[in-house]
Amino acid sequence: MATKIIYFTVNGRPEQAEFPVDCPAQDVKDLFRAAAEAGPHDILKLYNTKGNIINISPQLAPNSPHSCYKLEVVAADCNSELLGSDLAVALGFDLSSMEKRLQSLEKRILTEAAETPAIVYEMKRQDMSEGTHKPSPFYHKRTLRKTREECEHVREKFLQMSSLEVSEEVRQYLKTPTFDNWQWEDAEIMVLLQVMYTDLDFISTFNIELDVLQQFLYEVYRRYNNIPFHNFKHCFCVTQMMYGLIWLTDLRSKIDSVDLLIMLTSAVCHDLDHTGYNNAYQINARTELALRYNDISPLENHHCAVAFEILEKTESNIFRNLSTEQYKRIREGIIKCILATDMTRHTEILNKFKTILPVFDFSNKDHRDVLMMIMIKVSDISNEARPMDVAEPWLDCLLQEFFNQSDMEKLEGLPVTPFMDRDKVTKPSSQTGFIRFVLFPLFIELANLFPCLEQHIIDPVRKALDYYTEMEKALEREKQNRAQSEKMVKPSTSKEPEAHPEPGGTTKPVNL
Repeated sequence: MATKIIYFTVNGRPEQAEFPVDCPAQDVKDLFRAAAEAGPHDILKLYNTKGNIINISPQLAPNSPHSCYKLEVVAADCNSELLGSDLAVALGFDLSSMEKRLQSLEKRILTEAAETPAIVYEMKRQDMSEGTHKPSPFYHKRTLRKTREECEHVREKFLQMSSLEVSEEVRQYLKTPTFDNWQWEDAEIMVLLQVMYTDLDFISTFNIELDVLQQFLYEVYRRYNNIPFHNFKHCFCVTQMMYGLIWLTDLRSKIDSVDLLIMLTSAVCHDLDHTGYNNAYQINARTELALRYNDISPLENHHCAVAFEILEKTESNIFRNLSTEQYKRIREGIIKCILATDMTRHTEILNKFKTILPVFDFSNKDHRDVLMMIMIKVSDISNEARPMDVAEPWLDCLLQEFFNQSDMEKLEGLPVTPFMDRDKVTKPSSQTGFIRFVLFPLFIELANLFPCLEQHIIDPVRKALDYYTEMEKALEREKQNRAQSEKMVKPSTSKEPEAHPEPGGTTKPVNL
């Protein structure tokens, strides 16, 4: 059996892992977890020689002892670690490490000994199909919702991880636009969202109980659908960019905590229960969502409604300890921010911002309101400000969602959205115009207010434009070469020379 050897270090200690090339992914993760002497719910990350996080999986690229990967526990149960260190002195060994190894082994034994019979899963599937998890009546029937089992699994994992202490290195990384979302699972992402609320001092300032915040984050996760682009990971990316912008611009010293809370929570909730079909589709298909909101920003209005539906529940209302006036201000602010993400209002909002920019005053509420709308708009469409290996997969996801919609529009005889038509749109053509006419004008105006953003969001977008412009040229050259080749092999329509039979039954052309 072919095996793979991976060399890495843990706390400076050299280690090597050997496993079959067809080894299950979970077994590989358990192998690294054991090497790190980590608990079953600690979060591990593996870094390559360039310092980038890479997936711990059977597909890991083999390396040598001279190009070791680095394994770190980036979020750990501090209570266990402290217990181990206290007793280590008295007993002469590391009780924490032993306890973690035993927990891991116990979990494995229990899993192997008590696997859920297949018939149970079949019964659950039947139960689901019979309507115990009915879709919202306001949504298109094709929306793919998370199953109850999927939600409960992630919730359990999140709650187990929620008390972990995230490393300072990751906390700082979380404040940058270069953060790579693809290396984090949903439960880990929920831990990172909790870190954002904690590190902005919202927990203490607004007296948010930790269990209420965790229930809120779980309900948010549950209400994002399994669709290609507008999913929970997109929610996280938008929130993480907003969080990064708050720190990069030192916004904490310029506006109060209530506005910051509005901005972060708006980002978390901005696409709740998205269908994967945009407003144009909702309106043209006359969905119940479009009918309910009279064709006026049906999706954005629905995202707001779902957000406050979550916040109406006492157990998930992170604003429940605020005064009536504070809650009223926050509700008004969140609604303004989420409704601002409707791209049909893009020019209106950008022009308003341009008008006030020369005299911008942070003490002016109207000015702050417009800035908050601009900030969520920038965060919402900020993927191209990220490194290309993070941004490009998001474009693939977006095009998949676009093409799904245009296919449905054709199937149902509805007007086809031009920029979503798979027969007319290419990957680079979808981006070059968007970057030139939407991203740049928006990002540049925000950078005019905060010049420090030039290097963080303008420069990367310039690189993205160059990248897709070159890709577009390459596709055009390939298209021309293909057309030329087809022209050369095309049968001639000129008169062919007559053919006369040769002795033996063959024919020979005779030139006239």
